[in-house]
Amino acid sequence: MLSDSDRIFTNLYGWEPFGLAAARKRGDWDGTAAIIAKGRDWIIEEMKQSGMRGRGGAGFPTGMKWSFMPKDSGKPHYLVVNADEGEPGTCKDRDMMRYDPHKLLEGCLYACFAMGSHACYIYIRGEFKEEARNLQTAIDECYDAGLLGKNAAGSGWDLDIYIHLGMGAYICGEETALIESLEGKKGQPRNKPPFPAMAGLYSCPTTVNNVETIAAVPTILRRGASWFSGIGRPKNVGTKVFCISGHVNQPCNVEEEMGIPLKELIEKHAGGVRGGWDNLLAVIPGGSSTPMIPRDVCDTVLMDFDALKDARSGLGTAAVIVMDKSTDLIKAIARLSKFYMHESCGQCTPCREGTGWMWRVMERLARGNARVDEIDMLIDVSKEIEGHTICAHGDAAAWPIQGLVRHFRPMIEQRIADYNGHRMAAE
Repeated sequence: MLSDSDRIFTNLYGWEPFGLAAARKRGDWDGTAAIIAKGRDWIIEEMKQSGMRGRGGAGFPTGMKWSFMPKDSGKPHYLVVNADEGEPGTCKDRDMMRYDPHKLLEGCLYACFAMGSHACYIYIRGEFKEEARNLQTAIDECYDAGLLGKNAAGSGWDLDIYIHLGMGAYICGEETALIESLEGKKGQPRNKPPFPAMAGLYSCPTTVNNVETIAAVPTILRRGASWFSGIGRPKNVGTKVFCISGHVNQPCNVEEEMGIPLKELIEKHAGGVRGGWDNLLAVIPGGSSTPMIPRDVCDTVLMDFDALKDARSGLGTAAVIVMDKSTDLIKAIARLSKFYMHESCGQCTPCREGTGWMWRVMERLARGNARVDEIDMLIDVSKEIEGHTICAHGDAAAWPIQGLVRHFRPMIEQRIADYNGHRMAAE
C-alpha cells in the first residue's frame, strides 16, 4: 500500500485550494529553474531511468517517447497534452485539472524544455467546463507570477500554454485524431508513419502525452528517478491514479502503487463490493475498452500493465468498473458496443461497418433472440475488426465482446435457450 509521503497528487480530492499560493505550499514550482539548468538531456535520461510508462492507456515509456523528438529540426516543436478523457469509467484527469492544475503546468514546462518546444496545447474535453475554468485561472496566475511566458520561472526558456476545448468526440483521444481536431479539421486518425514526433501538429515535430503522465513529471524530477522506480514491480513502476466505479460502496479516485492487488484496491479504498466480495461477478479493470475479468481472476490479479496482460485484459486508464451479480453482463456489453459504434469516425471499413454489426448482434444476444453458432460468428467478426484499422478504435470495440464470450459464454447460451423455451411455450 502506498504511503502518504509517496503520493504525487496530494490535492486529488480538492481539500485545499487549487490556486498558485496553495500549490506552492504543496511543493509545486519549487526550484524549477535549477531543474531546467540541468539540461534537456538530463531531464530525458531521468525520465527514462524512472521507468514511467504513459498513463493514458498505451503504457509506452515516457522518456523514450520524448527522446524521439529531433534535437533541431528547423521547425517549431510542440507538446500537446491529451485531456480529452473520453474513455467510459475514466475520471482521473479531470480531478487533476480541477484540483491540482499547477502540477500539470509545471510538468508542461519541463517536458517542453526537454523537447525544444516553446508552445504547448492542452486539448481538453469540452464538457469539462469547471476543469477548463480552473486550468485557465492557473495559467493566468502563472503568467502573472512570471512562471510562464518569457523566461518562464527564471529558467531562460520561453513557453506559452494554450487551452483548446474539444467537442466531446471519443476518437479525439487518439493522438493523431486529436492533432487533426486541434488543426480545425475533422477528428480522424492519420496513417502512421509519419509519427507525430516527425510530422505532428502543423506537420511539425510533436509529442502527445496524457495529463497524468505530464503532471507526475515535476515530482519525479525533484525526488529522483530511483524513488519512482522503487515503487511497484519491475517494468510496472511508480504510482497510478485508479478510478473505481460501479457496484462498490464508496466509488472513488485513489492514487496507489502500481501492482497493488485488485481485491486490496477495491476493499481498502472503495469500501468493498456491494453485498460483499462473494457478490462480485466481473470487473472491467482498465476502462470500457479492456476485456472484463471474472471473479476468480479478480481474487489474485495485480493492477499493472503486465499482470493484466497475462490475464488477457489490460490496465488501460486504470478505470475499474465493478459489476456485482445483479448485472446483466450481456446487456452491459451491448451498451458498450453501441457506444463504440456511435463514436467510430467512419474512416476504416472494418470499424465503420463492423461496430454496427456487432452492436446489432449483441442486442439480439441480450434478448436471447439468436442462434448459438452466432456467438462464434460474432467472435470471428471481432477478430476481423481487431488490428485491421488505422487506430485502436476497432480493437476497443472488439475487446469487450471477446472478454464477455471468453469468460461468460454459458450465460449467453443459457439466454438463448431461455428465449427459445419461452417462445416454444407461447406457441
